[in-house]
Amino acid sequence: MTVLDDLSQWPVDNVAGAIIGPGGVVSTAGDTSRVYELASVTKLLVAQAVLVAVDEEAIDLSTPAGLPGATVRHLLSHASGMAFDSREPQAGPGEQRIYSSAGFETLAELVTAHTDIAFEDYLGEAVCEPLGMTSTVLAGPAGHGARSNIDDLARFAGDLLVPRLLAPETAAAAATVQFPGLDGFVPGYGKHRPCDWGLGYEIRGEKSPHWTGSESSPSTFGHFGQAGTFLWVDPVLGAACVVLTDRPFGAWAKPLWSEFNNAVVNELRR
Repeated sequence: MTVLDDLSQWPVDNVAGAIIGPGGVVSTAGDTSRVYELASVTKLLVAQAVLVAVDEEAIDLSTPAGLPGATVRHLLSHASGMAFDSREPQAGPGEQRIYSSAGFETLAELVTAHTDIAFEDYLGEAVCEPLGMTSTVLAGPAGHGARSNIDDLARFAGDLLVPRLLAPETAAAAATVQFPGLDGFVPGYGKHRPCDWGLGYEIRGEKSPHWTGSESSPSTFGHFGQAGTFLWVDPVLGAACVVLTDRPFGAWAKPLWSEFNNAVVNELRR
């Protein structure tokens, strides 16, 4: 029996999950080959492809992007001032943490413009193919339009835990708070002061309440999606977890996710 067995009691039609350690998958539950909509977990994949483009020197973190004065770094860390679902400014660059799916669409267009490769193809070549993620596709907007399964995302989470795709300094920067001290909202969890974010990764910091629970380290990073999906990596614990469901995020998820993730952390500490 592992904590993953608890997933079978969740109020969803379908669910699958995996716990990953430095050496690979530790345990799984459910049909790990079933493909789910990822919603905003897509942003982790897109951010990784953008960072590969940085390593390949197709773009730079300081490349202007989106709104006047904003850069790739601003867009990846939701600090550009761009609105959630439009490219209108709501603040100046570096002033607030405004969660923006439109910003990730802007990043995808930027990579395409600098590489002459359609972004969905670039994502496949830069991230999916090297990691053997054969069931993952970007079928919609770069902010929330990917589909994948546990088998693929376990490989991806393993690479976030022990980076191979990115240069060490790029991977370290991605998991480090960018523009420290900015306040902002985590969708579904309200305003946080500060609202820490890395380069595409939400960083737990001292946020409370939080979907990763209360037992994970402040350096835990990842993302959740409105499709009822999440992926987190705790570098202090040396573990990662992915759960995919087919029920949209809502009141049902908030207590279950926190309790489940606390149980995962406590089980791995034994």
